[in-house]
Amino acid sequence: MVVADRHGLPVSICIESATPHEVKLATSTLVQMVVLDAPGHLIGDNAYDSDKLDAQLRHYGIEVIAPHRSNRRVKTQDERCLRRYRRRLVVRYERYAENFLGMLHLACCLILLRHL
Repeated sequence: MVVADRHGLPVSICIESATPHEVKLATSTLVQMVVLDAPGHLIGDNAYDSDKLDAQLRHYGIEVIAPHRSNRRVKTQDERCLRRYRRRLVVRYERYAENFLGMLHLACCLILLRHL
């Protein structure tokens, strides 16, 4: 999982094996950020639509922006926040975590060098 700022620059990377759900990595990734200020918003796909994650991140002052799951009964977000959501498809093709981390570091280097 990679966290980027509003300009698309990576500020935190955290990887695990492919078995844990991505929502479980959200707080550990935010703890490892290289900037001092916590982001105001965390934008994710509908897997991030979780009341437990909302409560955890609200403790840090972070609002979760994610489309609701199809089976959600109580809507917690208004539609205006979802304008910031853009769907991105990322597939982990690497079998080993070390190879995947190396590819993430390479991608982050390329993004940061293009910003210069």
